[in-house]
Amino acid sequence: MAGEARTITLSRTYDAEIEDVWEALTDPERLKRWFLPVSGDFRVGGKYQIEGNAGGEILVCEAPTLLKITWVMGVPAESDINEVSVRLSTKGDEETHLELEHAATVDPNMWGQFGPGAVGVGWDLTLLGLGLHFQGQSVGDPNAWQSTPEARAFMTRSSTLWGGAHLAAGADAAEVEAAVHNTTQFYAPDPA
Repeated sequence: MAGEARTITLSRTYDAEIEDVWEALTDPERLKRWFLPVSGDFRVGGKYQIEGNAGGEILVCEAPTLLKITWVMGVPAESDINEVSVRLSTKGDEETHLELEHAATVDPNMWGQFGPGAVGVGWDLTLLGLGLHFQGQSVGDPNAWQSTPEARAFMTRSSTLWGGAHLAAGADAAEVEAAVHNTTQFYAPDPA
């Protein structure tokens, strides 16, 4: 990545064995059941594309513990290439701990406008889908679900919590308040 990166980290523990979590993250047939359809050349150095979303290159694939990819929205410039790492470890007999790290070089104006919630809320939604998958549930059609009161409440709460993390990292309170507002309006705009 070019320039200084900003990094967000999320972690969750799932009631599933590590091999099951790995498969849910790397098997295209399974990914489309809880996330979005993904196509590509699924090997180190191969390219992938998430339908209607990001694409990139597979940098590291060490089953069942480490997946590292580039994450690019749209046509990339060198400065628009992000890196996402997912690390899995066992926790107890049948639980898996997941840690997701998203590192990106962010335009200072964009960071000032949205803060870490810009990508944090999206990853919270993704990990919610994964958690529901392991419980045998689903949000159904993600586009329809995102306009429900339940989804709006989830995204608003996520945006607020990312604001708290931003404040704890030393951001100015007024900047954080504006970033939470902007992020919430992006993910959960006021219903028309």
